[in-house]
Amino acid sequence: MADINNTQFFRVQNDDDGGVKQILKEVFEALSEKGYNPVNQIVGYIMSGDPTYITSHKNARSIIMKAERDELVEEMLTEYIISNGWDEEQ
Repeated sequence: MADINNTQFFRVQNDDDGGVKQILKEVFEALSEKGYNPVNQIVGYIMSGDPTYITSHKNARSIIMKAERDELVEEMLTEYIISNGWDEEQ
């Protein structure tokens, strides 16, 4: 059993070719075209793992399943941190 008094490290391999960013862009565009709120739908997918939150329009459902949900969260959080300038405060 793990020692609960120590912080565990979580590392995700970096996707150098922009794959996760491109996946999010394509899925966002497909959801928007179909009239869905892309943020709500992507959050629903990430939280539940249920791919039916994502439209099959433009093959978006298959595309989003190419990335692990933790990779999607990592990409979004990284972009949020950068856009707020928090990465420069360290």
